[in-house]
Amino acid sequence: MRDTRLGPLEARVLDALWARGRAASVRDLQPGFPAIAYTTLMTTLDRLHRKGVLAREKQGRAFVYAPVASRDEFRAAIAGGTLSSMLADPAGAGPLLSFFVDAVSRSDEALLDELERLIREKRREDR
Repeated sequence: MRDTRLGPLEARVLDALWARGRAASVRDLQPGFPAIAYTTLMTTLDRLHRKGVLAREKQGRAFVYAPVASRDEFRAAIAGGTLSSMLADPAGAGPLLSFFVDAVSRSDEALLDELERLIREKRREDR
């Protein structure tokens, strides 16, 4: 995936494809987007394809589109890209990590324990 930034309609279209669980054409998706013009939906699918988020295949005269990654894989790619760019700045890495740990601890104590376990596991792997 080259570009994981999505606009609101792009996100809705991608969610619709994940919900379907199989490739779909513009015509297949159109009933789920009654307020969106056919051509707008077609342009949105093409844009997602150009971003590398969707694969497409010609079937007859139309293209069918499918996500190149699962929802979880896509979320991991977004998180990974965001964190990598933020951690690339040494001055911002400390505050980012501090914020992350605070957010995790406010959210769920078990998640904080899991983070600690993952850190220990990663250190063992790196040795």
